[in-house]
Amino acid sequence: MKFAKFFSSSTSDMAIDLGTVNTVIYVRGQGIVLNEPSVIALETIDGIRRVKVVGNEAKLMMGKTPANVQALRPLRDGVIADIDIAEQMIKHFIGKAVGPSSRLRRHEVVICVPSGATMVERRALRDSAANSGAYHVQLIEEPMAAAIGAGLPVTEPRGAMVVDIGGGTTEVAVLSLRGIAYSTSARVGGDKLDDAISAYIRRKHNLMIGEMTAERVKCEIGAAMKPEGEGLELVVRGRDLVKGRPAEIHITEREVNEALAEPVAQIISAVRTALEQTAPELSADIIEEGITVTGGGALLRRIDSAISEATGLPVQIADEPLTCVAKGAGAALEEGVYAGILASA
Repeated sequence: MKFAKFFSSSTSDMAIDLGTVNTVIYVRGQGIVLNEPSVIALETIDGIRRVKVVGNEAKLMMGKTPANVQALRPLRDGVIADIDIAEQMIKHFIGKAVGPSSRLRRHEVVICVPSGATMVERRALRDSAANSGAYHVQLIEEPMAAAIGAGLPVTEPRGAMVVDIGGGTTEVAVLSLRGIAYSTSARVGGDKLDDAISAYIRRKHNLMIGEMTAERVKCEIGAAMKPEGEGLELVVRGRDLVKGRPAEIHITEREVNEALAEPVAQIISAVRTALEQTAPELSADIIEEGITVTGGGALLRRIDSAISEATGLPVQIADEPLTCVAKGAGAALEEGVYAGILASA
């Protein structure tokens, strides 16, 4: 009895949304306890590389590090690109989430995986979580987690459609009766939007800007539909490619919309493909329920209007779209009504 009591009190089960841009951790009984950038800074001293900082502090170093420090993002397109560095990052995030004594605890972990991830990519996610201290790892597909987090009726015999626009991928799925009736995954998300802005400014204004600046432009004046006139305006600073010196320009909302046209069209194309492949009875439900948009990309202004105009369906942005996936995975971990949705890794 004493041993059973020890293990029950020292267990900190959690759900991890290991995203390309942000990592969100939900702890059983506590809710969201961590939401930080998926960035790790490594410092090399005397040939030995060690972790310097992780998360918010590491993101501030992006593009500004000295020769012996690297600020890295170990995930690309929603999956792990460097498993060793990802493990170190996950260990530090778990330590932040449940405290320094976490090494003494037994963690049951639910980890979110893109629906289009290969078996190799799924194994990499499982191994990273296991090597970071988890004794039991289960997977949940991101669109299912997003739908649960958004409060969609995934356990009922009723069709629901979710579009989860993350940093590396856009997941589109039609769900019913605890399962995914149809899903598609497009490798386009927040990162591609940032890249499109950087490329546009470089091509049109001969100005080289960094990742952080492109993200700021997207967040402040980015829009999925054309504004009336030129719209908002923003001062952007970078390096002049012709003169080779620091420079600044004024960029408008209309220009940013033009830059984002191609990746936004890819997201809409994925939604249309899913609708074309959906069974007629489920399509009837979607007409009534509409489409729910989650993920960081849902914060792009007028993305709901752009999808609605292209599909002719009502579109709504989920409450707290950034944490929908982690909340849904956490609900699947805690609530018996979602039994059978999780899959052992």
